[in-house]
Amino acid sequence: MNKAPETIETARLILKRPRREDADGIVARYASDPEVTRYVGWPRQSSVLDTLGFIQFSDAQWAQWPAGPYLAFARTDGSLLGGTGLSFETPLRASTGYVFARDAWGRGYATEALTAMVDLARSIGIERLYAICHADHRASARVLEKCGFDLEGTLRRYVEFPNLVPGRPQDVRCYSKILEIASGTPAQKRP
Repeated sequence: MNKAPETIETARLILKRPRREDADGIVARYASDPEVTRYVGWPRQSSVLDTLGFIQFSDAQWAQWPAGPYLAFARTDGSLLGGTGLSFETPLRASTGYVFARDAWGRGYATEALTAMVDLARSIGIERLYAICHADHRASARVLEKCGFDLEGTLRRYVEFPNLVPGRPQDVRCYSKILEIASGTPAQKRP
């Protein structure tokens, strides 16, 4: 299994593996914002200590798998915009997602970051890449659809959204993308 680069550049973003020195920015830019964290599967982070827990989780993911979380920075001025990444279940199956600060919404950053994650997943041999989003989160669903993910269906009472309705699993839509290796053949035709 190929190891992913810790930094990826796109047209407008620099995606980087999170570091301890990023913790203050994560809390300030998006992780403590009630509107931004409404539809995420992790509790809102109210302190740098909470965010350091995320950095530890990220380090563990990067140690175990070929990739993990990435932070998204603007290429123009280096400002932190949000995050994305890959979360592995097996060497061939991973999920992805994205979260962006409110002032970064509606500017195409989520689509750009997701496209980078699809390209990365393909390059490191992932066959099935999927994402889930709250059934009412149309903006996220549009990003997934724009990036060629197929709606597989609704998973009823599947995921708790701790910042929305704590302790009550909510319906989510599951989207997936079956990836092909560079030759254009399905990834499953590997030796």
